[in-house]
Amino acid sequence: MGFKCGIVGLPNVGKSTTFNALSNQQAEASNFPFCTIDPNVGIVPVKDERLYRIAELVQPAKVTPAVVEFVDIAGLVKGASTGAGLGNRFLSHIRDVQVIVHVVRCFENEDIVHQEGTIDPVRDIEIVDTELILADLQTVENRYLKTQRLAKSGDKSLKKQLELLDEIKRTLNNGVALRKAKLDDEARSLAEELRLLSLKPVIYVANVPEDQIEGNEYSEKVVEVAREESAPVVVLSSKIEEQISRLTSDEEKREFMEMLGIRESGLDRLAREGYRMLGLISFFTAGKKEARSWTIKRGTTAKEAAGVIHSDIERGFIRAEVIAYDDYIAAGGEKQAKEKGLMRLEGKDYVVQDGDVIYFRFNV
Repeated sequence: MGFKCGIVGLPNVGKSTTFNALSNQQAEASNFPFCTIDPNVGIVPVKDERLYRIAELVQPAKVTPAVVEFVDIAGLVKGASTGAGLGNRFLSHIRDVQVIVHVVRCFENEDIVHQEGTIDPVRDIEIVDTELILADLQTVENRYLKTQRLAKSGDKSLKKQLELLDEIKRTLNNGVALRKAKLDDEARSLAEELRLLSLKPVIYVANVPEDQIEGNEYSEKVVEVAREESAPVVVLSSKIEEQISRLTSDEEKREFMEMLGIRESGLDRLAREGYRMLGLISFFTAGKKEARSWTIKRGTTAKEAAGVIHSDIERGFIRAEVIAYDDYIAAGGEKQAKEKGLMRLEGKDYVVQDGDVIYFRFNV
């Protein structure tokens, strides 16, 4: 299990360049709107040093990290909710992602035109939010009219749904994105069922110039906006990230980053924020054939985690042999951890912890 992030923003903010860096694929990046018409999809490995430390001990034939799916979605403009630009195609692509990665332009460049003519991160964020809200209003209104017709039968559950739709409409009509609203559980559940766009969590990417990688006055404005909704911000230079991604060896990347004074890639931070926002954790399996990282939701049981690997393992689950990551590394591997009594036998209801190294016993 991984997760899907949609990279959005106004035209010419650096979305496709950021995508290229993430996936090392070359989505067309040109100085005009809509150069990305169909969403490019990149499957990106998640850097987790724990997996590679496990691999150093096991020396497997293969190392398989968890992955994130990034979708580069065409640039949005004012009026997208009513069909402007690529309109509904843009909005439909957002419905399919779990997290919105909103790239905000925080650089000046006379050679790269801005859709609105000036650099203003707050305005740009408001444009995208407004289009999501307007699209949600249309979805809610359509559902309301349909439910209103059906409610004439006297079904009390449908009357309750109308009340919830009214609550959601009021919020949207006030110009508030649903992710910022204090909806009750029933209203939030209905909004999720409708796959409303403004409900999706957002990670802001402040795209700064190559010589301002620590941030600038524009990225500070993004931080201020994000702080109001408790959203994470990753400040990066998409140009630098793309250069890093094109280097062929880890050593070259490390040397280049050290030269620039970068301790960690901005894209690694982006993947980590995505995990955190969605409540995702990793567990590991390790053997001579393969060391692998598996992604699950926090709170997943051992039996459910077994199903992530294969449905047969979940169906025939007997027990999980579990070693905490720190114990596994400190002991020097599985055999040594067993000898020191650090392996635990857990049943189907055990809640898997982040970093657990697990061997599943099963019979089918």
